[in-house]
Amino acid sequence: MGHLFSKKTPSKVTEQDKAVLQLKTTRDKIRQYQKRSEATLEKDRQLAKQLLHNGRKERALLLLRKKRFIEEQLKKTDGTLENIEKMIQDIEFAQIEMKVVDSLKIGNEALKQVNQMLNIEDVERILDETQEAAEKQQEISDLLSGGALTEDDESAVEEELDALIAAAVEKQLPEAPTPAQNPEVVLPDVPEEMPREPEKAQEKQREKIALAAS
Repeated sequence: MGHLFSKKTPSKVTEQDKAVLQLKTTRDKIRQYQKRSEATLEKDRQLAKQLLHNGRKERALLLLRKKRFIEEQLKKTDGTLENIEKMIQDIEFAQIEMKVVDSLKIGNEALKQVNQMLNIEDVERILDETQEAAEKQQEISDLLSGGALTEDDESAVEEELDALIAAAVEKQLPEAPTPAQNPEVVLPDVPEEMPREPEKAQEKQREKIALAAS
C-alpha cells in the first residue's frame, strides 16, 4: 500500500516549457534592472545639478560620466530584451506546431483503423442484405393485402375517379332559370300622338289669356 501511495505521476512539463520559463524569468530581471537604472539616472541628474550649483564641478562631472555609462548599458538591455521576446515567441509557436502535428498523427491513425473496420466488401454486403430485406418485406405486405391490382383493376379505378370528378363539377355549376323565375318584361307601346289635355285644363288656359289681355 505504501508503495502505491508513494508512486509519482510523470511530469507533463517539457524541456521547451522549462526553456520558456527561464527566458521569461531573465526578461523580468532585465526589466527590473532597467527600472532601477532609470531611477538612478534621475537621481544622478538632480545631484549633478545640485553639485554644480554648489560649485563642485569635478564631483558633478564624475556623476555625469556614471550617468553616461548607465545609459549605454540600458541601450544594450533594450536589444537583449528584443531578442529574448523573439525567442520566447519562436519556442511557443514551435510548441503549437508540435501539437498540431501530434493531432494530425492521431487523426490519421484513427482514420486508418476506421477504414480497416469498414472495407468496400463489407459495405457492399450490407447494402445487398438491406435490399433483400426490403424486397422480402414488400412481398409480405403484398400477400397480407391480397396482392397487387391488375391492369383491369387499375383502369376501373381510374374510370371511377373520373366519374366522381365529373359529378363534383356538375354539382358546382348553377341551374338554368325557368320561365316562371325569369319572365320576359313587356314594355308598353309608345303612342304616336301626344294625348289631348282635358277640357278643364283648356278652359283655365283661356281664362289666363283673357285676364292678361284686359
